[in-house]
This record gives sequence, C-alpha cells and structure tokens, in this order.
Amino acid sequence: IAEPGLHFKMPWPIQEVKKMSKETFSLDFGFNDGEDEADKVTMITGDDKIVQADLVVQWKITDPRSYLFASEEPEQVLFNATSSSLRGVIGSSEIDEALTSGKAEIENEVREMLVSLIDSYEVGVSIIDVKLQEVDLPNQEVRKAFTKVTDAREQKQSKENEADKYANQKREEALGEKDAIIQRAEGDKVERIQDANGAVARFNALLSEYEDNQDVTRERLVMETLEEVLPQANVYIMNDDGNTMKYLPLNQGNVQKVTPPAQEDSEEGDKNG
Repeated sequence: IAEPGLHFKMPWPIQEVKKMSKETFSLDFGFNDGEDEADKVTMITGDDKIVQADLVVQWKITDPRSYLFASEEPEQVLFNATSSSLRGVIGSSEIDEALTSGKAEIENEVREMLVSLIDSYEVGVSIIDVKLQEVDLPNQEVRKAFTKVTDAREQKQSKENEADKYANQKREEALGEKDAIIQRAEGDKVERIQDANGAVARFNALLSEYEDNQDVTRERLVMETLEEVLPQANVYIMNDDGNTMKYLPLNQGNVQKVTPPAQEDSEEGDKNG
C-alpha cells in the first residue's frame, strides 16, 4: 500500500499496480421482476412457506491488503455471507412477519448477522447498510390466496376493534351512570340527615316548651294535629260547665258562637214550682 506522493513501479510482469476505489458499492441479492419464476431466489420461512426476498447491501473496501490477499474472490465471499444471513433470518421468521409488519426487524437481524460474518472472514470490506427491498410469494396464485387471507384477517381485526370500542363506550356510560347514582344517593343521604337533625331540633324545642308549661303545650299540640288531620272539618269545643258551646273553625274562617238550648231538667223544675 503506497502512501500519498510520487511512486515509481517496474512494469509488468515485474510489478503490478492495483488501484482500490474508496466509493461505496452495492450488492443486489434476490429476485428481479424481469426474471423467470424458475430463476428467482426462493427461501423457506420458519413455518415452512416459500417466499422470495430482494436485498441490497451497500459496502466498501476498508482494508486493501486483506481485500487483495485474504481471498481470491472477496465479492463472492460477501455474496455468500449475504445469502447465508438472509436465509437464516427468513428461516426463523413466520410468513406473516416476513410479508407484513416484520420486515424492519428482519432487515436489522440480517444486517447484524452479515456484519458479524464479514468481520470474521477478514476480507477487507465493511458493511455500510442493508436494505430489504421486498419479500413476496413465489407465484400469482399464491399471492392472491394470501391476499384473501390477509383481507379476511384485517376485517376480523376491524370487527374486533369496533366491538372493543363499543364495549368501552358502554362501560364508560355505565360508570358514568353509576357515579350519578352514587352522587344522587349521597345527596339524598345528606338531605335526610339534615331533615332528621331539623326534626330533632324541633322536638327538643317542643320538649323544652312542654317542660315549662305542659297543659298549654298539650292543648296546642292537639289543635295542630286536628288542623293537619281534619283541615276542612268544623270542630266544636265545649267548656267544662256545659253552659255554653263555642264553634271554633280551625281554618281561621268566620267565627261563630252557638248557645245551646236550656236543659229540660231546669224547665220542668220551674213548672213544678
């Protein structure tokens, strides 16, 4: 390896100069749309399904001495390492992962495996990047069948998502109704406690009045009870001696006084006398 500057070499076959490029190269591995089906590279997935994969590897020469002398065909070594890495990762993946959401993970695993292999071979090249271009099924009939299966699976997932959404909505509504019921119950509880406390306070006040003047309080309670039980009735109250009878309307209407007729015993006594 010559350092920068002027260098002179003897002509071939005494000496030979090989110029190494510092550019980044690309290695295409897999299949192209223009190839025949029989010529395309196929591989088997972990669930024994056949797929085709297209991979692009970007690499560059980082050690010219190893690149020239460690192997007669370093590019073939790179190709074989790429094939081994891709087939190994695809072989441990299921077809659904390879064709749908698992492509990024497959790409990362291939990159890690390929870098490890190339470093162990020491052929003077370094892996810059690995791009998994496409993973597909081997023929049109299989692709159509897989598409139908995928569509059915997506419809199933969509229905499940709708059902989950509906269930969550109903659950939230039920929880909201439960909270409302609890709040109303708490409000009723507070109201009843306040009513009970008010009733207790009124009873205590009445008890205090009763203890101070039992007769008046008893008569007032009787009158209030009659007003509540018989709001439209006429109530007659007679004094103890029986001489007069007063009409007392409890609804505070017109006040009437009624004088009862003279007793028969008194009239007969006057006649005999």
